[in-house]
Amino acid sequence: MKRMATTLGTAALGLWAGMAAAADEVTLQLKWVTQAQFAGYYVALDKGFYEEEGLDVTIKPGGPDIAPVQVLLGGGADVMVDWMPSALAAREKGAPIVNIAQPFASSGLMLTCLKEHGINSPEDFPGHTLGTWFFGNEIPLYTWMGKLGIPTDGSDGGVTIQKINFNVDPLLQKQVECATTMTYNEYWQVIDAGLTPDDLVVFKYEDEGISTLEDGLYTTEEKLADPAEVDKLVRFVRASMKGWKYAEANPDEAADIVLENDETGAQTEKHQRRMMGEIAKLTAGSNGTLDPAAYERTVGIVMDGGVITKEPEGAWTHAITDEALN
Repeated sequence: MKRMATTLGTAALGLWAGMAAAADEVTLQLKWVTQAQFAGYYVALDKGFYEEEGLDVTIKPGGPDIAPVQVLLGGGADVMVDWMPSALAAREKGAPIVNIAQPFASSGLMLTCLKEHGINSPEDFPGHTLGTWFFGNEIPLYTWMGKLGIPTDGSDGGVTIQKINFNVDPLLQKQVECATTMTYNEYWQVIDAGLTPDDLVVFKYEDEGISTLEDGLYTTEEKLADPAEVDKLVRFVRASMKGWKYAEANPDEAADIVLENDETGAQTEKHQRRMMGEIAKLTAGSNGTLDPAAYERTVGIVMDGGVITKEPEGAWTHAITDEALN
């Protein structure tokens, strides 16, 4: 009897091992380093949401020297996280990438100015230097200045647009009067440097009508043409959105999960918990389905900024989210 039980136990273990081996592999390439900006994916991994969908998911952190679209097209990932302006630019240049889900419903991008420079409204911009990131991140700012009728060449009555790195040093060192920040990251770097909200004036791109879609999920046309890949993508998006909703409801736990996955040890509990609180505001109300109106707004801004020259075709699909949400 004991021998039979042992045999059955071995058989069960063998069956379980076979089931584990049968899990479909999916690799996600992030836009930036491991932080709460991507908490939903780490939560889905940690809580077993991907495993429940029969997926074996690998999450690859990004960084300053990593171009997600190149990783995706090179076969190093099945899905990538990217901002839509850069994705649209890549598509116009021939990259067959498609937005399959949009976890972020709103933008966290804003312009933060030092109040001491007398900038209290957009009408006060002329004569000042505005710092911004490039690589497509500068487009909303240029479009905004265009709508305000403010030249960006530093001429009289205009502003000077200065390229800055992904930090707030130029603002703190007063090399620029305003700088691009994210609600969940660089803004708090300014606060941690010793300034207070009363020392600052912020202009949220969302409020100014110049926001573009951020942190969408993209794959290739080739994968969308393969039923087996589509099935994996549906399960991946469903589990990912479950992760995002859990992160929204449990922000401190989500931040802790991110910290556990940060192999660099560079992140801190204070910063990640604060970041997760802000990120939850951006994913709130989203079930992962792309809002066509937000897409059209993004396309208009990107076209006005000269990043793309024509209305794109096939740049997004509801096919994956429609199936994932059923």
